[in-house]
Amino acid sequence: MERNIKGNRIVIKIGTSSLINPDGSLNRDSIQKLSDVLCELKMQGKEVVLVSSGAIGVGMGRVGLKDRPTTISGQQAVAAVGQGELIGIYERFFAKYQISVAQLLLTRDVLLFPQSKKNVSNAFQELLQMNVIPIVNENDTVSVDELDHETKFGDNDQLSAIVAKVIDADLLIMLSDIDGFYSANPNEDENAKLFSKVSRVDHSLINAAGGKGTKFGTGGMVTKLKAAKRILDNNQQMILANGSDPDIIFDILKGQDIGTWFTNTESTEMEG
Repeated sequence: MERNIKGNRIVIKIGTSSLINPDGSLNRDSIQKLSDVLCELKMQGKEVVLVSSGAIGVGMGRVGLKDRPTTISGQQAVAAVGQGELIGIYERFFAKYQISVAQLLLTRDVLLFPQSKKNVSNAFQELLQMNVIPIVNENDTVSVDELDHETKFGDNDQLSAIVAKVIDADLLIMLSDIDGFYSANPNEDENAKLFSKVSRVDHSLINAAGGKGTKFGTGGMVTKLKAAKRILDNNQQMILANGSDPDIIFDILKGQDIGTWFTNTESTEMEG
């Protein structure tokens, strides 16, 4: 099935599992390949925003931790270490193509108030006009549940969907460690069916998804479906696909039947 994919302004979300090796070390090859792909998209005239997880994972590796800190302050600390390390690596890889990047660390409360939301939107627009690639992450050093106001997005899956709405993106490409949305956990059920297209995400589907992220990240299928619901509610499109090889982005934009396509442009709710 060939897909009608409009992809001039694209948000690409990369998960921690695609950036961090199982032993906790940084997967520099993956980051370099991703940077190469995004620079090629820029040279094709596309507008690109990257939502990158990995700050805590990178910070853990930097300070020699094997397990994710259990305290809020510990997570804040390793996020602060990892964020600087991560953006520096991106900067070096993009610099090979004379492409600049900008770091945007957001909290949910910024987008709850009209004026600050407008300011964020204006910043995105200016950066895109300057041919800069914004690299977005949640500001983990201040986004904690204990604060009096709601600051936390909860995960970068939903953050990427919110960013897609703020900048009026054509497409959200969510790269993870799974090939797409299945009828069951493919690691546990050999009969699990990969859905090619989903046009409706409701709470019953989200509740049935279950599953958690890795020790380095927080994402799971539930958060991806919640992000997909946001995208569909805003009449946008999202592709969930495996990010082990970032070249897959080129095939997605060609309309190839890869991963799961979340779109409400057609009536069929789910197609295998």
